[in-house]
Amino acid sequence: MQNPEEYEVVVLGSGEAGKYIAWTEARKGMRAAVIEKKYVGGSCPNIACLPSKNIIHSAKVASYFWRSEEFGITKDNCQIHMPGVRDRKRKMVGGLIDMHLANFKTSGAELVMGSGRFIGPKTLEVDLASGGTRVLHGKNVIISTGSRATIEPIPGLSETRPLTHIEVLDLDKIPEHLLIVGGGYIGLELAQAMRRLGSRVTIVERNARLAHREDEDVKDMLHDICGDEGIDVITNARITRVEGKSGDQVKIHAKQEGSELSLEGSHILIASGRTPNTQGIGLELAGVETTPLGHVRVNERLETTAPGVWAVGDCAGSPHFTHIAFDDYRVVRENLAGGHRVTTGRQVPFCMFTDPEFARIGLSETEAKERSIPYRLAKLPIVSVLRARTLSETRGFLKALIESESDRILGFTAICVEAGEMIATVQVAMLAGLPYTALRDAIFTHPTMPEGLIALFSNVPREPA
Repeated sequence: MQNPEEYEVVVLGSGEAGKYIAWTEARKGMRAAVIEKKYVGGSCPNIACLPSKNIIHSAKVASYFWRSEEFGITKDNCQIHMPGVRDRKRKMVGGLIDMHLANFKTSGAELVMGSGRFIGPKTLEVDLASGGTRVLHGKNVIISTGSRATIEPIPGLSETRPLTHIEVLDLDKIPEHLLIVGGGYIGLELAQAMRRLGSRVTIVERNARLAHREDEDVKDMLHDICGDEGIDVITNARITRVEGKSGDQVKIHAKQEGSELSLEGSHILIASGRTPNTQGIGLELAGVETTPLGHVRVNERLETTAPGVWAVGDCAGSPHFTHIAFDDYRVVRENLAGGHRVTTGRQVPFCMFTDPEFARIGLSETEAKERSIPYRLAKLPIVSVLRARTLSETRGFLKALIESESDRILGFTAICVEAGEMIATVQVAMLAGLPYTALRDAIFTHPTMPEGLIALFSNVPREPA
């Protein structure tokens, strides 16, 4: 074995948490290195969050063309050119990669392009992309390897060479008929986007409803959105076999409530879960244990079972959001400096970038009922918010849960235009421990979407729901 090169910090994977840890420690004068196999900066700027939202926005622009008469605009010979859609996304990604490379340069953190794996405690061997190998040893090692789309062991599925979120965001032709396996975040966002870009779309979902863990009114709204867009939804479907080739012709065989079902399409997209990237990287040689689901086993400080080895983001089982991975960075950063920051008790906001968006912070009604937490419920149709009328975006609602014995906000749900922006206002109030009356009595600019919070919180009843 080569003599290892010594570093204060070695990070395996350049995703959100890992890269920020390396940049931060390097700026303190420590020797830090990040090992990255392919995507500089991780999945978010390259193949996931930001590229998908780029494509979704192109689809939103396309939807305005289809609705143009509503805005008093005549459209003639409107066409979608997928190479242009793809190239806009690629241009953005290129700029993001340049930004990351600049951050590595200015911070002093070293970027090592290659495939890394543990060969001993806190020691990694890297097969360099440029050829040859290096061995790196870190006083602290951070595992930041992320996750990938789960390809289930369904007969024939892998042979079809199905699309994942990576490939579907780089198409240069509009699928004639896209079959999407999975009705969660990725499936719903991409179903609507590809439908607006011109595909026929069918979602195949194993559960009885889309977004099956959410409240009934949210599930109803998401089903209605699919119906409004012309997206076919097949629920309670257990896929038994797949045949054909994605991009040519594919056929799904499934069972639905005891009956046989078959669906034919031109492409198949798998959006039915995530698998942590923890296999084949030598964790057992480093003394790092994994959970039954394959995540790196960590405590509330994000320490693994091996001293001096930490894990962050998707591979550590953290909620699969970039903003949570960024908070993982803050947890490890403070703990490396001798502090004691933990992941327990933190807020986990999220936004599904359908149109309208679906965003939530805190408890849903479903969760409150499961935990037997009494609450008061306020709800407001988004058509009551005047800004939504000016935008011709009146689908959706706002909903808030208020503690029965106090005025504390337990949770907030928005399914409407700009929902992702609206939850931030409520989240700050929750972080500050403000009563709901602070938002009810606030003065918000007219006409804006947050103005709807005044009307929503004015509807809070005195008695529990």
